[in-house]
Amino acid sequence: MESFSLKTFLDLFIVIDPIGLAPIFITLAGSRPPEEQFGIVRQAILVSAGILLAFALGGNWLLATLGIGIEAFQIGTGILLFKIAVDMVFAQRERETEEEEQEAQAREDISVFPLAIPLIAGPGTLASILILQNESAVYVWGWLIVIAIALIVLLITYILLYFSVYLAKFLGKTGINVITRVLGLILSALATQYIADGVVVILKSVFK
Repeated sequence: MESFSLKTFLDLFIVIDPIGLAPIFITLAGSRPPEEQFGIVRQAILVSAGILLAFALGGNWLLATLGIGIEAFQIGTGILLFKIAVDMVFAQRERETEEEEQEAQAREDISVFPLAIPLIAGPGTLASILILQNESAVYVWGWLIVIAIALIVLLITYILLYFSVYLAKFLGKTGINVITRVLGLILSALATQYIADGVVVILKSVFK
């Protein structure tokens, strides 16, 4: 149970990457008064928590309704996470398009878009939540553990974004890039494992 809990925490922490979010948040909201920045962070975390909770509880039903097997979803998730990992390693992580970034700069409220979606509760995070929920089925109250750890990661994200100005000044651009690259390497290994596990299950069902 402890190993699964640790895996869940590391998986979600790496995918959400709250340290890497700090400079992005500063870019989007750095010119606003501190009180407004704190309100944006609080709203973004609440929205993200709602999205992750809904997907954790209803994601499997959605896949079943669409006729998508968990193995296929796992392989697709692995490919997506590997792409994110490569961007992290080369410090080129882009969670939004240029048009979305320009719109975000002009919007009065950036808490829902782009901060909550897709920066925090993005496709990689939602996919990871669903896979972890399926892996937790072997444990008693495993699904609740995944949700609880997801909320803990969101709390850490809230704290780091709350103090993002000081964090960015302390780490500097080089420090943030170093941490992001290390997390990217770990994420690439995790993504490869997702793909391998999905392929193995499919091959076993074909050749059994």
